[in-house]
Amino acid sequence: MNQEWSALNKQMQSLLAKKETFRDGLTALYTLRNQLMQVLTSFRDDLTEADFSAMPFANAAGLHHSTAAYSVWHIFRIEDITAHTLTANDEQVFFAGGYQKRIGSPIITTGNELSGQQIIDFSAQLDIDALYDYAAAVKSSTERILNGLTYEMLKRRIPPERRAHLLSLNVVSQEESAAWLIDYWCKKQILGLIQMPFSRHWIMHTEACLRIKNKIVHS
Repeated sequence: MNQEWSALNKQMQSLLAKKETFRDGLTALYTLRNQLMQVLTSFRDDLTEADFSAMPFANAAGLHHSTAAYSVWHIFRIEDITAHTLTANDEQVFFAGGYQKRIGSPIITTGNELSGQQIIDFSAQLDIDALYDYAAAVKSSTERILNGLTYEMLKRRIPPERRAHLLSLNVVSQEESAAWLIDYWCKKQILGLIQMPFSRHWIMHTEACLRIKNKIVHS
């Protein structure tokens, strides 16, 4: 893991653990997310439209067995779902902003159920500018939600009715490769969602994206 991002992630977790430093923890989280977002958005200058659906590590095991477009979609669909449906209990940016039509996506899910050529074909259908508009909208909306939290709220667990609502939205595929996400998220406290979908998940997929980009650019 990138050492600067790793250090920020550790600092953020340490600060969030104490009431008196909770707000500083959010500041560290936003600094980390801003750095990662800067990397993700830099791909718009570094890659062509066709590059966003390229899979240079098609036979690899790991998160870099993917495309840049899929990675951006996956990061922000998961964040949108967990921030809005599970944390804030309000409407996802994806639906409120009509982003399925704007992006041209054939799916509304996280994409975990896709693999190999399916990921390539899915990526090629996406409007990359609209995808980045969606990513920016999700990022800012999540941070508004987090700003409204108190330290005490971090220990809250996901209520059963929110899990039921999540199921009803069909935004997580029922295929084995994806369905596990619902239990994984719903067993967490709000703090746990901050520690994974809102931070570490970004790091993992941004680093995978960097490997993809570097392979494409230097091939």
